Amino acid sequence: MNTTKPERLVSLDAFRGFIMLLMASGGFGLASIAKQHSDSGVWQFIGHHTEHVEWTGCSLWDLIQPAFMFMVGVALPWSIAKRQACGQSFTAMLGHAFWRGLLLVLIAVFLTSAWRRETQWEFPNVLAQIGLGYPLLFLLAFTKSRTTLIAAFGVLAAYWLAFALYPLPAEDFDWAAVGVPADWTHLRGFGAHWEKNSNFAAAFDQSFLNLFPRSELFTHNRGGYQTLNFIPSLATMIFGLLAGRLLRSELSMIAKIKRLVVAGVLGILLGFLIDALGICPLAKRIWTPSWAIFSAGWVTLMLAGFVAVVDWRGWKRWTFPLVVVGLNPITLYCTWQLGSSFIRNQLRIHFGQDVFQSFGEQWVSMLERGTVLFVLWLIVWWMSRRKIFVRI
Repeated sequence: MNTTKPERLVSLDAFRGFIMLLMASGGFGLASIAKQHSDSGVWQFIGHHTEHVEWTGCSLWDLIQPAFMFMVGVALPWSIAKRQACGQSFTAMLGHAFWRGLLLVLIAVFLTSAWRRETQWEFPNVLAQIGLGYPLLFLLAFTKSRTTLIAAFGVLAAYWLAFALYPLPAEDFDWAAVGVPADWTHLRGFGAHWEKNSNFAAAFDQSFLNLFPRSELFTHNRGGYQTLNFIPSLATMIFGLLAGRLLRSELSMIAKIKRLVVAGVLGILLGFLIDALGICPLAKRIWTPSWAIFSAGWVTLMLAGFVAVVDWRGWKRWTFPLVVVGLNPITLYCTWQLGSSFIRNQLRIHFGQDVFQSFGEQWVSMLERGTVLFVLWLIVWWMSRRKIFVRI
């Protein structure tokens, strides 16, 4: 592995910042506004892409988490090269990888438990998902690219098999007991193996999560998210690792971009084909193998776009607001999770209870979320100006 101290990839920082700001915007409340314009195709398109799909399919909003996890993999070759350039041994780096993984899981549990009466020992949060898979990702960073790619598809194949072999729910299955509403559109045929809260991963959580102290028996996750999602999402991070290796290679920038585009298109087509053939549905909430491949394809194209504009064309000035966030993603994520309500209330206290109604009732959510996002950005900008960067 190249031990030369690497320069930062500005396009990656900008891309990371873009995804973080998109997430923290809460979609600017556009999905709720779209519901008031049910006769407008444009508004319905906007509404669809600013909230998660109910179970199967894909929206822009569903690509936020895959992008975040993909970028963990992209950044890893730079992180390892930097540590090697500083003289760190493999043992020290491995120890850090395990420590980082554990810390991310604990932060996720802390954030999930905020404002609750007891610790919520659940692990669907993106930080927990990254933390659970990160040590394995680190080890794979020292394998050959062919081995790394085989590992990604091997993980997805094994996970697919676990779901496919798990028994389908009985005809008298109590859907209400696992939080599935009566009007839910159930998957049919072979695809029913990936039904909400009646699948292999859901059964695992019903056993595993009840090993932790809790006042009530765990029966289901309301959104259908599962702990074992970290296994197929490890493949997402591995795809990012391969992209990171490509970007650190000696190929010309245009050759790198072309390969990213080809890989992205192939990922989209393959993921879509797996879904269309009925092999496995596209379901982000349980990170089905088809979803892992399909979403990685879209994220790879997005990364290629940033690399082309920022690193190839050299248009960097416009990225400043994004890079500020991209250099402090954990800070923005935690302040967004913990401080959004506080910021919103303080704005009402100091600027009037009707401050967000300035443009009418319809635009309240948009103005509210946009203003909170701006305050969050000012916090990370202030930290950036003072060279304060939170690293794990």
